[in-house]
Amino acid sequence: MGVETSFGIGELARRTKRSVHTIRWYEAQGLIPRVERDAGRRRQYTVWHVEWLNFLDRLKTTAMSVRDMKRYAALIARGETGEQEALLRAHRESVAARMREMNEALALIDRKLKHYGRFRRT
Repeated sequence: MGVETSFGIGELARRTKRSVHTIRWYEAQGLIPRVERDAGRRRQYTVWHVEWLNFLDRLKTTAMSVRDMKRYAALIARGETGEQEALLRAHRESVAARMREMNEALALIDRKLKHYGRFRRT
């Protein structure tokens, strides 16, 4: 396996379509684990960090709280896979429940639209 190439915060911002300011905020919140520094003390990132930030986007989209994202990131940093899995399983259940609710709501909206369509034809 080859050595992973590292890059600076500007490149991470470009690859993730985020601002440097946003990445620094994520770091200040403890949301980006495994950040190494070079000899000049500059943060160095890898493709793993690009994928990690994309994963955080998905967690945000699925309404995971920043608090839980911080907890998950801390577990990643410590390598505690059992707790990581439990946290993600609980979040998945929450997402699945919301999806069921949304599907029910969408079905109701579709029934209403179908109803309105009948009235327009007469």
